[in-house]
Amino acid sequence: MSTIAVFGGSGKIGRRAVEMLGTRGHSVRALVHRSAVPGDHVTSVQGNVASAADCAKVVGNADVVIQLATTKEDADTFFDVSLRGTFNILEACRHAKNVRQFILLSGDAAQGIWFYPHPKPINEDAPLAAYPGYYAFSKVMEETMTQQYRIQYGLNTTILRSSWVFEGDDLLNHFSLLKNVKPAEPGHGFGEVPADVLELVRTGQERIPILLDASGNPLTRHIVHIDDVIQAIDRSLENDQAMGRDYNIAAEQPFQYRDAAIYISEKLAVPTVEIPNPQYHPFCIDIARAKQEIGYAPENDFRRMVDRAIEFRKANC
Repeated sequence: MSTIAVFGGSGKIGRRAVEMLGTRGHSVRALVHRSAVPGDHVTSVQGNVASAADCAKVVGNADVVIQLATTKEDADTFFDVSLRGTFNILEACRHAKNVRQFILLSGDAAQGIWFYPHPKPINEDAPLAAYPGYYAFSKVMEETMTQQYRIQYGLNTTILRSSWVFEGDDLLNHFSLLKNVKPAEPGHGFGEVPADVLELVRTGQERIPILLDASGNPLTRHIVHIDDVIQAIDRSLENDQAMGRDYNIAAEQPFQYRDAAIYISEKLAVPTVEIPNPQYHPFCIDIARAKQEIGYAPENDFRRMVDRAIEFRKANC
């Protein structure tokens, strides 16, 4: 079986990806910076993606390279990890000669999603347009470098542009007023909330948010469950159809905040509250290409994700 070099193997998606690769029978060589990457099929290489030499050691004679390493809104680390790191990995792939595929896990932040108006579903041909912040900018730069190595050096690249990824009880945490008034990453919280809502937060009164978009309607947005992201990686791996292609990876359908909030409210017996977000625009991700070309078939719609999150929370109380 193939040897797969993995960067970011200790992260949220990386741990699951490494597990999936083991199930497929692959040997994994993983860069380890701080956290170990478990698995009998894993060979760990201590190092840092900011080091070209360390990246070259991990790539070595690997057949496939998967780049999952990233940071969020951290000015001190995003450049070295996401930009310099991706460049070093691409350079290692170019010089190794034997790499048959480079897979980059990107994010829909590269296409601006909620920050810009999108009157039509966002497909792979929509321009890259980061919203303010380091994370979205880093996704645009990672994709641009990957596309250029495809053009300049003929590297077989696959970009999986994932929507916001949820696992465990993440979704319940997002639909928590008390946890999301001022998040680190734009778009993952509720922006500047009005005084009456802020008072609920100050007094510790939980509510399920109904976010209202720039038009005053309940916001529509797209997300994805981690199981479906892993499925996309699995179906792209060493797939000739995926070579030189970019794919949007999301749930089958977007969700609307009023419908979503009512469903969660009924499940948790917590009241809802409307929160105006005039800076947010509704968006929908088009996943037709991934479905047609690599057989991507997401299994988790919003309600199933909520039900699974509730089950997870009950089991881990």
